[in-house]
Amino acid sequence: MMSTKVIALSIGLLLACLVVSEGMSVRSLGLELHCRCIGTESKPIGRHIEKVELIPANSHCDDTEIIATLKRTGQEVCLDPEAPWVKKVIQRIMSNRRR
Repeated sequence: MMSTKVIALSIGLLLACLVVSEGMSVRSLGLELHCRCIGTESKPIGRHIEKVELIPANSHCDDTEIIATLKRTGQEVCLDPEAPWVKKVIQRIMSNRRR
């Protein structure tokens, strides 16, 4: 007969596997359940940027997030949406999309 400890451990392990696999499936869908940016960069770094991702405010984050990927390192940097140079970059991207 199985002991109570073995049964409890088995149930705990099963639940842990379900939680981990569920978290992975949500992330694989590209869903973020919180803001990605903790701090933002306001210094001009435009010439070092390879691509820019604009994430509008949503139910998980009240802020519009602008995430730039750097050319040489591939590092992601959160940009300050209120910085004048960032506003210009976003305007350029939006005008290119309309064409």
